[in-house]
Amino acid sequence: MNSYKRNAFTYATIVAFGGFVFGLDAAVISGTVKFITEEFSLNPMQLGIVVGSPSIGVLLALFFAGSACDKFGRRQTLKIIAFLYVISAVGATFSPSYWSLVATRFLGGLAFSSISVASMYIGEIAPPKWRGKLVSMTQINIVLGLSAAYFVNYLILSYANSDAAWVNDLGLKQNVWRWMLGSEIVPAVAWLVALFFIPRSPAWLLYNGKTEEAKRTLSKIYPKEEVGVIYDEMQTSMSSETQDRSLVAQLKEIFSKKMRVILIIATTIAIAQQSTGINAILFYAPTVFEQLGGGSDAAFMQSIWVGLTSVVFTILGLVLVDRLGRRPLIIWGMAWIIISLGICFYGFQTARYTLTEKAITELSTIKNVERLTPIAGVEYGSDIAFKKALEDNLGEVDARNYESVLIQKAAAINSILILVGILSFIAAFHFSVGPVMWVLFSEIFPNSIRGIAIPFFTLITSVVSMLVQVFFPKQLATMGISYTLLFYAITVAIGLVILYRYLVETKNMTIEEIQLKLQSK
Repeated sequence: MNSYKRNAFTYATIVAFGGFVFGLDAAVISGTVKFITEEFSLNPMQLGIVVGSPSIGVLLALFFAGSACDKFGRRQTLKIIAFLYVISAVGATFSPSYWSLVATRFLGGLAFSSISVASMYIGEIAPPKWRGKLVSMTQINIVLGLSAAYFVNYLILSYANSDAAWVNDLGLKQNVWRWMLGSEIVPAVAWLVALFFIPRSPAWLLYNGKTEEAKRTLSKIYPKEEVGVIYDEMQTSMSSETQDRSLVAQLKEIFSKKMRVILIIATTIAIAQQSTGINAILFYAPTVFEQLGGGSDAAFMQSIWVGLTSVVFTILGLVLVDRLGRRPLIIWGMAWIIISLGICFYGFQTARYTLTEKAITELSTIKNVERLTPIAGVEYGSDIAFKKALEDNLGEVDARNYESVLIQKAAAINSILILVGILSFIAAFHFSVGPVMWVLFSEIFPNSIRGIAIPFFTLITSVVSMLVQVFFPKQLATMGISYTLLFYAITVAIGLVILYRYLVETKNMTIEEIQLKLQSK
């Protein structure tokens, strides 16, 4: 491998590792849901807030991420983000109360802007023919972080349930959720240190008059004979774009007539990506799998399959994004997502729930289990009806705490079909709209507004993500799992129709060529 190619891959790998920290931070909370709910006596809305608080934090961060990238540079902004991850991980691990946990996870949400800043940086240092692969490395690191979170959660839970002496010595059994959250500290520190070894973005350097340093950076990632040509293209592009780089001016340009198609594409995919409900599945994975009736331990094991599926299909998408192109992966991937969610809807919709008298007598862990006698032998046609009956007889707290084991005893459900549907959905998302959205974001915006445009549209997708995460427990309690998934499928279908009309192919094109193609459309 040539030195310039090796440098480009090295810099992209370091920056993309922030995706691993993001994925770990985002998914590790899934294993703590049951424990923090019991420790702090949370209702569904409070649980949604603690899980979704990072997504609330990122909304605030994205208002400043673009300005910070333009003022301090992409590299310095990434360092600040990495530092926030470290502080958040330490704070969440030792949180003494519910609100301190919410606050420290909110602080970590300020660092979630790392995904948009990483896409921006990698898009600016990656040669066109490698851009799709290099930008998608962030998504690969995200799913590796997700997988690591599920595996770590399962490992910690397994050790906590063992009788090993060291488990009690370390307080693992009593502090399961704290050990889970603490697993983020080491990778967050490692990423912060690694960021000191990457150069500043050549586009930012050129915009700020640091021409010699910009040329030196370009010489590290392009062959010598191409550096002059690339530099001249960047200068020409920047000189032809607006010189007013204020926040208001850049936002006006985003909504200008010449940007109309870009606005439609970016807005639609930003909403559609999170409207799939991906973060409901990823951030509440054990909770979702408990609805299949396998119990808590099985749910944690099945969550690992989610992580492994994510990794395999993200890598497959990375291999194909520069071969098949962006448009086919997006269009066919979204169709695949709709079909997968439809399978899950059918599986949950046909489930039935019945607690027999024998099953009730076997529930020795439930205090005053005879409270369930009135519903013995009664068949319920939905999870909502069954959970309502449990709450009426056990009370809200006991019904919530024993929900997993009660569903396990009562559910008559096609768990294999639903598991296949969920894993198919995970595969479709990570093969298509998951990574490819960030590739498109790194390509479709002019250099003059990239510092604002990418965080702006990331803000849109983050708002949708926050709504999904915060309200999923409430949807689960009021709509039921089947109609919640159907709702996601319908919103994705609307996005698919719009993108089929407007999305153009951008593979193997420079950012300048992409602008001409989009503006001509």
